[in-house]
Amino acid sequence: MSHTAHIRSHRKPRRSASTIAMRTGVAGGVLSTLAVAGASGAAHAAEPVTQTLELPTLTADLAAQVAQSADVTQQAAASYQLQAERDAAAAKAAKQAKADLAEAKKKAEEAARKEAAERASRAAERTTLSASSDTGSSTGTGSSTSTSTSTATGSAAAVVSFVQAQVGKAYVSGATGPSAYDCSGLVQAAFKQVGISLPRVSQAQSTAGTQVGLDNLQPGDILYWGGAGSAYHVGVYVGGGMFVGAQNSSTGVVERPLSYDPPSGAVRVL
Repeated sequence: MSHTAHIRSHRKPRRSASTIAMRTGVAGGVLSTLAVAGASGAAHAAEPVTQTLELPTLTADLAAQVAQSADVTQQAAASYQLQAERDAAAAKAAKQAKADLAEAKKKAEEAARKEAAERASRAAERTTLSASSDTGSSTGTGSSTSTSTSTATGSAAAVVSFVQAQVGKAYVSGATGPSAYDCSGLVQAAFKQVGISLPRVSQAQSTAGTQVGLDNLQPGDILYWGGAGSAYHVGVYVGGGMFVGAQNSSTGVVERPLSYDPPSGAVRVL
C-alpha cells in the first residue's frame, strides 16, 4: 500500500451533470427576466407621458349665473359712477354757493357803506340848514324860529289837527284814506276837511298855492320835495319845525322834524 493512499485529494469533487444543468437553467431564467424587465423599462422611459384634464361643461344654468353676475357687476359700476358724478356736482354747487354768499356779503357791505355815507351827507346838510336858519333869525333877515313855533288858527288848525290824527296809519300807493294814504292822498284829504279841493298828485299840489320860503313857513303850508311842478313827495307843515307826511310803506304816516328830510320848497293855500 502506498504511503500516500490515505491522504485526501486536494481536487474538488466533481459535481453531477444534473446539478450543473439545473443551475444553468435557473441562471438563464434570471437573465431572461432581467432582459425583459430592462426592455420594458426602456420602453416605458422612451414613451412620453400625456396627462388629460377634463374641463367642466358650461351648462345653461351656469351660463345664466355668469351673465347675471356680469349684469350685477355692470350695474354696481354704473351706480358708483353715478354717485361719483352726484358727489362732484354737489361739491361744485357748494363751491358756487360759497362764492355767491361771499359776493352777496360784499355787495351788502358796499350798500351799507353807501347808505352810511348818504346819511352822513344828509346830516351835514341838515346841520347847514339849521345853522342858516339860526343865522337868519339872529340877523332879522328871516324868522324860521318864530314861524316854527307859531300856533295854527282857523282852517290851518283844522288841517294840522287832521294830519296829526292820521299819524301811525299805513302808507299805500294810491290810497286816500281813511285807513291808509299815500303822500298826496293825505294832503288832499286834509284840505278837503276845510272845503278846499286840491289836485290829486304831488306834482300839481306843489304849484297849487303861493310859493313861500322855507324860512317863512306857517302851519298848514304844503311842503314838497323835488321841483315845483315836478315834485315827487308832499307833506304838511304843522309848526314847531315839524311836518306830517305819508312817507313810505315802511314808516306809514309819521310826524318828523324838518331836519329829518329837508323839503325843497313850500306853497301856501290858506
